[in-house]
Amino acid sequence: MYAIIESCGKQYKVAEGDVVFFEKLDVEEGKKVTFDNVVLVSEEDGKVQIGNPYVKGIKVEGKVISHGKAKKILVFKYKAKKNYRRTQGHRQPYTKVEITGIKTSTAKKAAEKEETAEKTETAVEAKKTVKAEKPAEAKKTTKTAEVKKTTKTEKK
Repeated sequence: MYAIIESCGKQYKVAEGDVVFFEKLDVEEGKKVTFDNVVLVSEEDGKVQIGNPYVKGIKVEGKVISHGKAKKILVFKYKAKKNYRRTQGHRQPYTKVEITGIKTSTAKKAAEKEETAEKTETAVEAKKTVKAEKPAEAKKTTKTAEVKKTTKTEKK
């Protein structure tokens, strides 16, 4: 199972147990991080859910391992024939995150199954009660009609 998440303006393909380097996140080391912006999820059974723009009900959870800086890159500027040369270094900060799990909406799926089961049960019960009520209603109408007839005859 893997997911494509959006974080820090980039998209990352992650799976459970992966270690991913994100742009600097404002989370302390050892704390949990939750990514709600899930663009795509591929499940074990081959089903793929694509979000519009994000998939609802799915979260990716991770644990911050460390913060650090990447290797230094050199920025070198110069202008030809003018003796203009400038060197500048840059180290991009990052956050190292271990993906602990991809939380799908299994609770939602279970609830939907229960709802469909309840709907079918209530439909079956409704059919039984309708069948049971039809003869009872016919008997009630005949009894009430007899009562009305007897009361009319007694009044005269």
